[in-house]
Amino acid sequence: MGKTLIPPEPNEVHEVPLRDALEERYLAYALSTIMHRALPDARDGLKPVHRRILYGMRLLNLNPGTAFKKSAKIVGDVMGSFHPHGDQAIYDAMVRLAQDFNSRYPLVDGQGNFGNIDGDNPAAYRYTEARMTDVARLLLDGIDEEGVDFKPNYDGQTNEPVVLPGGFPNLLANGAQGIAVGMATSIPPHNAAELCDAALHLIEKPEAKSKSLLRWVKGPDFPTGGIIIDSKEAIAEAYVTGRGAFRVRARWTQEEGSRGTWVVVITEIPYLVQKSRLIEKIAELLNEKKLPLVGDVRDESAEDVRLVIEPKSRNVDPELMMESLFRLTELESKIPLNLNVLMNGRVPRVVGLAECLREWLDHLRDVLIRRWNYRKTQIEHRLEVLGGYLIAYLNIDKVIKIIRTEDEPKPVLMKTFKLTEIQADSILNMRLRNLRKLEEMEIRTEDKNLRNELKGVKSLLGSEAEQWTRVGEQVKKVRDMFGPKTPLGKRRTTFADAPEHDLAAIEEAFVEREPVTVVVSEKGWVRTMKGHMADLSGLAFKTDDKLGQAFFAESTSKLLLFATNGKFYSLDVAKLPGGRGHGEPIRMFADMDQDASIVSLFVNKGGRKFLIANSEGQGFMVKEEDCVGNTRKGKQVMNVTMPNEACAICNAVGDTVAVIGSNHKMVVFPLDQVPEMARGRGVRLQKYTSAKLSDVTTFDAREGLAWKDSAGRDQGMSMKELADWVGNRADAGRLAHGLPKSNKFGRAVE
Repeated sequence: MGKTLIPPEPNEVHEVPLRDALEERYLAYALSTIMHRALPDARDGLKPVHRRILYGMRLLNLNPGTAFKKSAKIVGDVMGSFHPHGDQAIYDAMVRLAQDFNSRYPLVDGQGNFGNIDGDNPAAYRYTEARMTDVARLLLDGIDEEGVDFKPNYDGQTNEPVVLPGGFPNLLANGAQGIAVGMATSIPPHNAAELCDAALHLIEKPEAKSKSLLRWVKGPDFPTGGIIIDSKEAIAEAYVTGRGAFRVRARWTQEEGSRGTWVVVITEIPYLVQKSRLIEKIAELLNEKKLPLVGDVRDESAEDVRLVIEPKSRNVDPELMMESLFRLTELESKIPLNLNVLMNGRVPRVVGLAECLREWLDHLRDVLIRRWNYRKTQIEHRLEVLGGYLIAYLNIDKVIKIIRTEDEPKPVLMKTFKLTEIQADSILNMRLRNLRKLEEMEIRTEDKNLRNELKGVKSLLGSEAEQWTRVGEQVKKVRDMFGPKTPLGKRRTTFADAPEHDLAAIEEAFVEREPVTVVVSEKGWVRTMKGHMADLSGLAFKTDDKLGQAFFAESTSKLLLFATNGKFYSLDVAKLPGGRGHGEPIRMFADMDQDASIVSLFVNKGGRKFLIANSEGQGFMVKEEDCVGNTRKGKQVMNVTMPNEACAICNAVGDTVAVIGSNHKMVVFPLDQVPEMARGRGVRLQKYTSAKLSDVTTFDAREGLAWKDSAGRDQGMSMKELADWVGNRADAGRLAHGLPKSNKFGRAVE
């Protein structure tokens, strides 16, 4: 018999608008991601998973110098008690804390395969072992002395710390990466000794700004080394605002070989770059012939990084070769800075360097006060107990008699000797063998020492200056532990200015120089053929398409495309498709308007002048340099509005202009009547009533006008033969007998 589904009573159904329900649930998810997963706490620099791993290791007594324990045990304990998420997620987080190429100051000391800089995975957690490092010990120091608040864990069975005491500047020293909802954080690692020096300055001058701290904190200090090539101004701006980026380059040296040969050896690669992927990328670029200066790459790394780059020939400039690699590979990497952290563990905010260190120092002072309050309570409790012991010692026989004869000795003791409950309990809980030790001198000496200590503790708790002095001493100890002369504390990342090279030389270094033939179809499909091909009769085109124009160039050449919208577009021959197939539409390489088409495409040689004209008969001369644009959007040179469009271009050489219209009328006039402009509509070259300008050309009057007929043969007329057509700019002209019926001179830009 099937189960009957009973619909709920109408009063049990609560109608909620979908928008409100979604907003409420998404906000809860966003808050959870921001607070408990993605953003680190500014005080200890940790996310909850890392904090729980370290606290779990503390409970397992995995202190530095103790025996290692299986990672599986650590992960299991952390997952069971504090972090009810995937075991792999916990293990991955723990592994990153142990990797010396990921963490500048590792918090976990790993034994076994914990992965490598090539990106290989670590061994499974049943094979690896771990314990804490001295850095982790510093972060936890004072956790048993009520230095921080605790909160119930996820199931309420035990407690976990809200934040660690954080006796190490972990947030900036180890950095953090995280993506939350609507916000992200990216903090590169820094040098701990430099951070401590800056913090000590902040203790002396609490109002100090981020810029003044750059005297000590020069910039990030990556575990993998490298060279930062940003300007001091850019670095300062990043630390003041809390947002910016650092350009990091690999460190390389040139090693000489026999007979004048040499290689480049890379010993440090940028932070977070996988070495194996980097080599694959270089090899891929070599196969695609995009690194013509590089001959070969090989990995000779053992424990240290050693990438060997061989040049194509010994005559190659090593600086230029490396510049080409920096531009195309992750040998130069941009590391972002986004100091978005949880201030006071609750408020996400982007802060500057000074504010970040200030939060850490305030936390250290807060922990110090809490620890000394804890110590004060302990001393006061012990003094109370000692007072009870002294009374018991002085009245030992009476105390023993009361304990032996009374059913409830505690209230009797309290009444007889005016004891507190704590004193009575301590006397009753005392072992018999301690009676012989209860010597008056010993009790009085301990009492005196504790009273002196209590006086010092109260003095410290009452003096803010004394508190900051103690915080300063704590920071100095950390600085000495990780000073510049220690193996872990020595700065690994250095600073340099980016070398300046000729941009043209760098661009050329990316492409192998070889002759090519550029082929453009009538419908605007472009391709390049290897070598200078004179015979193009064998080329195939798409249906309803045919050869538009073809010209010789080199693989390193730049092209200029003049379009009907009056714009010039700059193209790289190296980026055009090869000869296989029909090529690709030229619109793939320039952001041309849909209604624009090609007027002419030619090699950008520089130093020339062009005469350009539109269909309404206007035109002007322009320098080639004024036609070169830097973006895909092109450079507007001739101003035209539809239906008027740019339709003709030629080299401005010689002293005479010939203009022919669609009405087959031609006019010839001196070139000096045409102005030179960088941009504009131009002046009228030929007057029309119902016709349009068809073509324009220039020539030297002594040599006469030359054109190509329909068969491609060269034809010409002398100035004497052209006498009937000679006039002035803006004349209507006369019918052009003997010229091609296509109304084209057939003289392309060369």
